[in-house]
Amino acid sequence: MQFGTMVHFETGNLNIEERFSRLREYGIPTCQLCSWTPKVFTPEHAERIARAAAAYGIRISAFWCGYEGPRVWNFYEGQRTLGLVPEEWRQTRIRNLCDGADFARQISESPSYPFPPITDIVTHIGFIPENPYDLAFMPLCEAIRTVADHLAASGQVLLFETGQETPVTLLRCFETVGRPNLGVNIDTANLILYGKANPVDALDILGPHIRGVHAKDGLYPVNGHELGREVPIGKGKVDFPAFFRRLKEFDYDGAITIEREIGNPEELDAIIAARDYLAAVWRQTDEITSSKHI
Repeated sequence: MQFGTMVHFETGNLNIEERFSRLREYGIPTCQLCSWTPKVFTPEHAERIARAAAAYGIRISAFWCGYEGPRVWNFYEGQRTLGLVPEEWRQTRIRNLCDGADFARQISESPSYPFPPITDIVTHIGFIPENPYDLAFMPLCEAIRTVADHLAASGQVLLFETGQETPVTLLRCFETVGRPNLGVNIDTANLILYGKANPVDALDILGPHIRGVHAKDGLYPVNGHELGREVPIGKGKVDFPAFFRRLKEFDYDGAITIEREIGNPEELDAIIAARDYLAAVWRQTDEITSSKHI
């Protein structure tokens, strides 16, 4: 199992060589490349990223694609600002996601890029209506279908990052959109931070669709306005031993991407500590699984 982390590529933070160099120094072989700045989706930047990946041996497991416009991470303004749900931002963000997928394809197609193509495009779709009769539900599904069809032409898959909807709501959305290139990037903490599910139990519903994992920890909400609080991995409500055991039942073989974005100089130290903790848990689950087959 490979453990990776998130690497941002944004205006004012374009030194991808420095960040890939640090990942190599600390023995982190993969990352999800993330950008919330669509104007950096250029062929020149794609080539630069491809060369840096080759130089430092960092495989990009997925492209996490952000979008233009307001975004508020709570239960009130978040309903009106996130993903493809807000009608006033929908067409802009459809274009952003399609452009981001094309950017990932340009990285993959560079002669400099030595790894398998970047097929997985991850994003937050927004607060998908739980009620299928909500008037916002079908237009949202049509927007998702437009993005999925664009990605399909390049052999790419649209991954929904979990958190803002219940697992059943996400499954219903997949069924309604009706496209085979939809998948899940399960964020272990988001399901808790949004109060939507326990990540272990969520695998009963979403397990067959999992193509990416964000390892993160957190606590449940304590009021109806704000999300729960993120905490260091191993200090929150995520039962990582149980989650890994269940994940293995679905033969998951992708990367585990540690998301610990605390925005200070200790961030990388926190990621290394999380990597070491998770690697130990993964080995323990391997030993338990092996002993059951003796």
